[in-house]
Amino acid sequence: MHILVLPGDGIGPEIVNGAMQVLDAANHAFNLGLRFDHDEIGFASLEKHGTTLRDDLLEKARGYDGILLGTISHADYPKPAQGGVNVSAAFRSKLDLYANVRPARTRSFLESNMKPGKSMDLVIMREATEGFYPDRNMHLGWGEVMPTPDLALSTRRITRHCSERIARRSFELAMKRSKKVTAIHKVNSFHMTDGLFLEAVRHVAKDFPEVELDDMLVDASTAHLVRSPERFDVIVTENFYGDILSDLASELSGSLGLAGSVMAGDRQCCAQAQHGSAPDIQNQDKANPTSMILSAGMLLRWLGEHHRNAALQQAGDAIETAVDAVLRNPDSRTADLGGTMGTRAFTDAVVFALTAVAGQPVR
Repeated sequence: MHILVLPGDGIGPEIVNGAMQVLDAANHAFNLGLRFDHDEIGFASLEKHGTTLRDDLLEKARGYDGILLGTISHADYPKPAQGGVNVSAAFRSKLDLYANVRPARTRSFLESNMKPGKSMDLVIMREATEGFYPDRNMHLGWGEVMPTPDLALSTRRITRHCSERIARRSFELAMKRSKKVTAIHKVNSFHMTDGLFLEAVRHVAKDFPEVELDDMLVDASTAHLVRSPERFDVIVTENFYGDILSDLASELSGSLGLAGSVMAGDRQCCAQAQHGSAPDIQNQDKANPTSMILSAGMLLRWLGEHHRNAALQQAGDAIETAVDAVLRNPDSRTADLGGTMGTRAFTDAVVFALTAVAGQPVR
């Protein structure tokens, strides 16, 4: 397997370095045969090449089995005309990484932000290539216009094709879990666009009679995530709703810093931490690399499933087990979780735990 490594902005280089150390350990322990290439995106690329994402790099990325993508400070980039390309959005739309998979679960040994006695174990399947995002809903141009200084308009794109394929991936995932899918929408207001999305989900559901399907208005779903999170297993939704709901679910379950995430297509997968670039703590050894490490583990599992490689799947599972083993000890947590460990020390602890899980001597 050939993986492209792109450190990104802010704390991106630090947490990607942590994930790489864990992947190197997994590569050795499970004899995975992983190969890595490195390149630059974000501000580092802007300074050297006048753009945050070179066209040749995007084209080059198509040839890799997987991508490790660091955090992106796109809110601080210059306008697109001045080279400020939203890297995450470009990868999703240009490489057709349409399924943004975002799990959220509570851990009995970690404090959550939920009501006492409540627990969560769900996966949000977010369609990532269309919707209300103006940088990916037009063939040419931008999906927002401002006809006058006092009037701004935004265009939303929902297609049957994109809705059906994210629904299918969601039902396939549910078959491996608790066999329940909840479609989140706002069809009482967006009659045509959310109506088409819901119609597509219901059509796909006919191919999965073993899976229970229900649906819920997006505003009601926020209340239920707080009040009755146990009712959810796999949530399928469009881009904008999924972006918001996944942050809510991850924070409720413990922290955005604990939330792994991948962007997957039909032939390749990209691992990226769910949280932002946190430039205020970059280069201070304060960043929690858990989300990036877990995302790397999800990448290995995806590669294992799609290439029928049991060792890759086992390595992905082992990374998650190792992270949990480290988090279980209050003394081996990062500061955001009440501990004292820095980025490097936490990474070292995960590598040590991973070698133990794999039954390998510690190097």
